[in-house]
Amino acid sequence: MPFADELLGAEQVAALARILTAVAPERRWDAVADHADALGDLALGERARLVGTTVAAAAGSLAALAPIVESALGSDEFRGWMIWPMTEAVAELATADGSPEAIDIGLDLMAALTPRLTAEFSIRHLLIADPERAMAAVTRWADDPDEHVRRLASEGTRPHLPWAKAIPAISADPGRTVPVLDRLYRDPSESVRRSVANHLNDISRRHPEVVVATASRWLDDPDDTTAPLVRHALRTLVKKGDPGALRVLGFGTPDDLTVTGPVLDTTEIALGDSLGFEATVTNTADDAVTVVVDFVLHLRKANGATAPKVFKLSTASLAPGETRTFRKAFPIRPITTRRYYPGEQRLEIQVNGRRHGGAPFLLTTDT
Repeated sequence: MPFADELLGAEQVAALARILTAVAPERRWDAVADHADALGDLALGERARLVGTTVAAAAGSLAALAPIVESALGSDEFRGWMIWPMTEAVAELATADGSPEAIDIGLDLMAALTPRLTAEFSIRHLLIADPERAMAAVTRWADDPDEHVRRLASEGTRPHLPWAKAIPAISADPGRTVPVLDRLYRDPSESVRRSVANHLNDISRRHPEVVVATASRWLDDPDDTTAPLVRHALRTLVKKGDPGALRVLGFGTPDDLTVTGPVLDTTEIALGDSLGFEATVTNTADDAVTVVVDFVLHLRKANGATAPKVFKLSTASLAPGETRTFRKAFPIRPITTRRYYPGEQRLEIQVNGRRHGGAPFLLTTDT
């Protein structure tokens, strides 16, 4: 992903200041322009909030900012990452006012701004300030003709949206957003459906029973896109071996399977090499069984303890009595989201939620 200064840097902030000056020359936007070269090492969200607060201060009130936003929307240049500070400014002024009228204006502006980038981060301030009024708007947005607004209905209310604040009313009631998802899971837009799947996956972290029940209900009356959406939504539960999620997706009981392995190609590898291994699965049932085969790496942490990380290996349908071998060469090399530490690690195979084996291997590094 690009760095923060590439997304919301001097060029974008300077452009925002020019647009605001053009549509509201009577106001002083100097402080906004000054931020073009003064964002330093701030992260992306911090940049958006800082510039947004400066916009809010220059506007003075939501009543003053609303027509400025509406005028700015007439410019094709008013789009991209400069939109995040504007949604922050709207949220700040709407919640500072706190009246139902201000919350409604803020919600309307969020819907108007979201097609230019997204309002998914800033909408959460309004959901915290007035959850009932905001959720009523979200429910309406689920039927909006603009796919970006429909996506906002799902993405803006996700329980664990990255970079975003938690919403206590949604965290406390896992089923609160399900009626909105019910209206969106068959949406013609892939981006909306992807958001629905990610939203349902978020809920699964704490409330798997709600997710399994919802996914099962959707699969009772599916269209062509329902099954892929449900698979994506249940991905975390499948990795955890949740029996309900595996049942919904049609994977057989692990009692009907015999697993041998994993067998490692070597018990010692150097950082940068690949760990080769294989495992065999036999269907002992009288009927075909669908299997999902994952592997679990118990990776050493900086403190010497190990923590499991589940990776997808394969899915397959095994005929009665069939044996199949699954093989993988997994690269053990540092990436931005994972660091390896030397010492003994361990590999397991997970088939339809049940773990097998436990083959140790030694990782050596130069550090």
